Amino acid sequence: MTAKPSAELHWFKSSYSSNEEPNCVEVASTPGTVHVRDSKDPDGPQLAFSPAAWTAFLDYAATAAEQI
Repeated sequence: MTAKPSAELHWFKSSYSSNEEPNCVEVASTPGTVHVRDSKDPDGPQLAFSPAAWTAFLDYAATAAEQI
């Protein structure tokens, strides 16, 4: 799902990201939606997920990372 950018959101970058790396995503959450954007283009497009879909993605990513 794509959402329009919103200035009211409080964005967080992963603790695994460094300020020197150009490839980072930022996440902002609200009670009903988790927003994701490219840190290099904060005014650009965002993705929006339900909290359940975001949790499922994180579980999948963690499992995939363990297998590498």
